[in-house]
Formats: sequence, C-alpha cells, structure tokens
Amino acid sequence: MVTEGSGPAGALAGKVAVVTGGGQGVGRGIALALAGAGARVVVCGRTETTLDAVREEIETRGGMALTIRCDVTVPADLTRLVERTAEAFGTIDILVNSAMIVPHGTLLDISDETIAAGWESGPLAALRLMRLCHPHLRGGGSVVNISSGASIAPMTHDRAVYAATKAALNSISRGAATEWGPDGIRVNTIMPFASSPALDRFAADEPAAMADVLATIPLRRTGDPESDIGQAAVFLASPAAAYITGAILPVDGGAAYVR
Repeated sequence: MVTEGSGPAGALAGKVAVVTGGGQGVGRGIALALAGAGARVVVCGRTETTLDAVREEIETRGGMALTIRCDVTVPADLTRLVERTAEAFGTIDILVNSAMIVPHGTLLDISDETIAAGWESGPLAALRLMRLCHPHLRGGGSVVNISSGASIAPMTHDRAVYAATKAALNSISRGAATEWGPDGIRVNTIMPFASSPALDRFAADEPAAMADVLATIPLRRTGDPESDIGQAAVFLASPAAAYITGAILPVDGGAAYVR
C-alpha cells in the first residue's frame, strides 16, 4: 500500500527510491534513512511481513512508503517492480541494490546451486534492475550498490564465491558509472560492516569469535544499518555527492583498508 502525505523534508525531499532487500538488515536501515531524508521509498523483498514492518516504521515517522514483494532472481518480478513504482510515483530517482542470497562455503564443498543463487541474486539481479531503471534514472538519478569488504580481502576462507560475486558487482558499478555518466546517472558502491540478523546470531552464539572480529575493526564496533550505512547511502544519493560517481566507499569502521 502507499501511504499518503508529503513526507519529511530533507536532502532527498520529493525523490523516489527503490530499495531491494529492504525488509531487514542493511536494506532496512537504508530504507529508513532515505525516508528520513524525505524520499518516497519503495521497499521490496521476498517476505511480506518484514516489508510491512519497515513500511509501518516509515509511516510512523511521517514518511511515505510502498511495499512490493519481489524475488530479485525472477526477471518478471523486477519488471513488475519497476512498472508498479512508476505507476505509483511517476519515476525512479534512486536505486539501492541490497538484496542477495549469500553463497558461503569452501570451494570444494559449495554446491553449484548455491553458487548460482549467489550470482543470480547478486550482480546479475543488480545489473538487470539497473538496466530496467535506466530510463527513469536519466538526467540526475543515482544508484547505490551494496558490496562487501570481502571483495577486496586478502583471504576469503569459506567466502571465495561470495567475494567473487561482490567483486563482480564492484566492476559492474564502475562500468555503469563510466557508461552512464553522460546520461546524468551516478553509480556508487558501499562496502558495509553492520548489524544484521545473521551477525546478531553469530555474536550471541560465539561471543569470543565476535570479539575477535571486532578486534580487527579500528573503531571497535559494528555499524548501525540506519545511522551509519543508511546515512552514507543518503549522502551518495543526495545533491551533496553530485560530483561523485564510480566510488567504492567502505563504511566499516576502518576494517577494509586500515589494519
């Protein structure tokens, strides 16, 4: 459903943003932050209950939201997502690709099905949706793709395929920034380290291991999906970043580059 109202004023007032994987984790945090900056946000994902919960959060804060159930591995769902967004709001100004099935496992053990799911839901889905949104984004639109520090990590035990999918997303993002810059479309990438349901379970089940992870982060804490990662996405999508494109921004407390 669409919530009527003018929405909060802010750097993105009047803009329309689509956030995939917006029902939880980093996607949820970005959706809330974009709405807080004034954007009308389309929150999409596979689980209606989580999508509705995020919509209600946005509404409670005075924002405007539309929820659309969408499996990013299904091309027809992506087409429907873009069509319904255009019908509801007239255009798309901001696209955030956050959804992805994470393909974890060693190179010897990981299944072909898991590998395919990672590629289909990650870089391929992002590229498909970017291409569908391109006509709407022309003349001032912005794409923010969600990558990972794993894409540049020197060691990726159990995460080599995941790292490869995110490295591919980095390359696609840089390519789009180069090719679509003359169209007035900016494309940037964030590499976050933030709280998520999976990370929270890991911290609860293996506190010592989580302490070891935090010890590698110079700021010694986990990022907040809304106030840390979300605000970075707001900045990259806003006029304040009008001369920034093709960037890969680590928002991870210094973990990616500082040791």
